[in-house]
Amino acid sequence: MLNLPLFYFTYFTLVFVLSILMNGLFLRFSKTLGVRKNAGAIRWSDIHKPALGGITFYITFLLSLITSSLFLNSPQFLMHSEIMGLLAACTIAFLMGLADDAYDTNPILKFSAQVFCGIVLIYSGIYIQVFSNIYLNYVVTMLWVVGLMNAINLLDNMDAIASIVVLGALCTMISLILIEKSLNDMFFILMLGSASCILAFLFFNWHPSKMYMGDTGTQFLGLFMSALSILFLWNGTSPTVIIPPEKRILSAILTFALPIIDTTVVFFNRLIKGNSPFKGGKDHTTHHLYYLGLNEVQIAVLYITYTGICLSLVVIMNRCILEWTRLYSVIATLFFVFSLATFFVITRIKKGKVNS
Repeated sequence: MLNLPLFYFTYFTLVFVLSILMNGLFLRFSKTLGVRKNAGAIRWSDIHKPALGGITFYITFLLSLITSSLFLNSPQFLMHSEIMGLLAACTIAFLMGLADDAYDTNPILKFSAQVFCGIVLIYSGIYIQVFSNIYLNYVVTMLWVVGLMNAINLLDNMDAIASIVVLGALCTMISLILIEKSLNDMFFILMLGSASCILAFLFFNWHPSKMYMGDTGTQFLGLFMSALSILFLWNGTSPTVIIPPEKRILSAILTFALPIIDTTVVFFNRLIKGNSPFKGGKDHTTHHLYYLGLNEVQIAVLYITYTGICLSLVVIMNRCILEWTRLYSVIATLFFVFSLATFFVITRIKKGKVNS
């Protein structure tokens, strides 16, 4: 009989060590992937650094699939429609991100690939099941997938920020699975491997960073996290307990509060200024915090703290509050709205000359 806790601890450790070695190897042999001529207008640092994190993420994803198939499930595991859909969509997102890092592809092509990833997930059975109308579920699923892929991509604008947010979201879903004691869930090892890989990547991505995720990493992680969040947040982690739709929706929103807030604030600020919301710039929440006097490490710590608060709230919502009422929905909504308003006000505080 396989000792699951020992197996998972060993796997987490092995992936962590392997990821450190792979990132170090890639860093040594490549200094150009993801280095763009106009990077200074988009990324916070003007220093050219390779965007290699996504390659390690994808390799770990494949390794986790193989490990799960060999040690935890029958050979039919890889024929599961949701797994095959996730594999296909993640591969498309990874290749599209790799092409974007290498060739700086057309935004329309990038958007089309994101939409296609959403279609693949829906076709394989990974879609939001909250509303009574199936087509409304499909539309919200598409908005969530495309939106999260872009939101995480936008958050990769300062050292460690995107890594912190994704790692926090993974820890939230891992905690929910542990609460339900579903350790043999076929997606658990995918989360565990990814969390270990991103933790290792932080050694290279923490300020002063040596490498970025690049679109290779953010597009893969955006798709991967959107799929996992649909399965374990939007649709609930327990197959036996009926979870109110409001609770599931708020769990998903709070888990990804930072990317949602940052994207929303940047979008409206650019519209207010008469700028295109789709053109990159140094006007994200992280940048405005820097303009107010915080350094890169302090901003990262602040994001870790806020991510930890959101993680705790989601766990409390799903572990301690057994009977969900409208009052809890109001409290959780007010917390998110207050956070959104706070970050928005921060970006509106008058400062010196700001690039946008």
